[in-house]
Amino acid sequence: MDSTRERDADLFDRDQADAGDGGSGGSGDDWDGGAAADGGSGRRERKRNRKVLVAALVLLLVPVLAVGGYLAWLNHIVTNNVKQELLLPDTNNQPTDKNGNVVAQPAGNGQNYLIIGSDAGPGRVGGRSDVMVLVHVPADHSQVTLIHFPRDLYVSIPGHGKDKLNAAYAFGGPPLLVTTMQNMLGIRIDHVGKIGFEGFKAMTDAVGGVDVDVEEPSKDNGYNFTVGTMHMTGDMALSFVRERKQLSQGDISRGRRQLAFIKALMLKTLNKDVLLNPVRLSQFTEAATSNLVVDQKLDVGTMRSEALALRDIRGGDIRFITAPFTGFGTSPAGASIDVVDEVKMADLGDAIRTDSLNSYK
Repeated sequence: MDSTRERDADLFDRDQADAGDGGSGGSGDDWDGGAAADGGSGRRERKRNRKVLVAALVLLLVPVLAVGGYLAWLNHIVTNNVKQELLLPDTNNQPTDKNGNVVAQPAGNGQNYLIIGSDAGPGRVGGRSDVMVLVHVPADHSQVTLIHFPRDLYVSIPGHGKDKLNAAYAFGGPPLLVTTMQNMLGIRIDHVGKIGFEGFKAMTDAVGGVDVDVEEPSKDNGYNFTVGTMHMTGDMALSFVRERKQLSQGDISRGRRQLAFIKALMLKTLNKDVLLNPVRLSQFTEAATSNLVVDQKLDVGTMRSEALALRDIRGGDIRFITAPFTGFGTSPAGASIDVVDEVKMADLGDAIRTDSLNSYK
């Protein structure tokens, strides 16, 4: 340890001698405004000034390097964890109308993200999507609209006639689901993310739980959900978003619960208590990305820039919409279905396509 200090002292001494000794070519007045009458005391004064400056630079650089290293670590987590798969149609990813004509998309009309959630897992194995939420972010990033598409919507699926919306996922995975929704709305879906319910649970615990608005009461797994705002841990939130049989409109009401939960998680994640807490933010990043699969065109740089662009979003800037339907019915095969409101669905598609969802009723 002593030899290290001696080497450090020698380094400072050599630097000072080079800078302040007139015989070495230095001006000798860099730090004290002129050469002192007593050359020895002048060198000592300049040496002290040099050490103070170096110490100040070290104090400034350490937090900068620490923050830079932390951000690099977060970037490393995201890059290593996020998986890319063929979730978008690999060719001709354009919506078409009923006559097969491409629906033109205006420039600068925001971004559309399709979030697909699956409750598959131990004891819950299945090939259909349980959650389908279209997230529209306008070009000015001033708000976010979450649109829940009930899984029982009875729609036209290319190559398969009419069936429930989540059957598109079973028939052809995310690409066919994207094509089905694009044609139904006349919009282009820019990116897709797929995550399991266990991922939502892990993210909830990583941020210390979330405060969710409960519209309807229910009881499940020992939890008693009452109307109002409730703080939920991961297990509690999972029970909350899974329940549908006790709710007034079944899967429709469950969809509203899922949107309320997603909103709560978004707001908690964007809160300074998470963003400015290195431990909590890294835990959330790990939980979110280790359970996330994105489309083949969504890279980490785009994800990061979009997240930064939304940093000023507040609760009042996040809006919920349920895709329009006229009521419930039965398919020719005898399955329970949600009947699409064709007129309002067209209006919804137009509002998304023209980046004017703020005027959609």
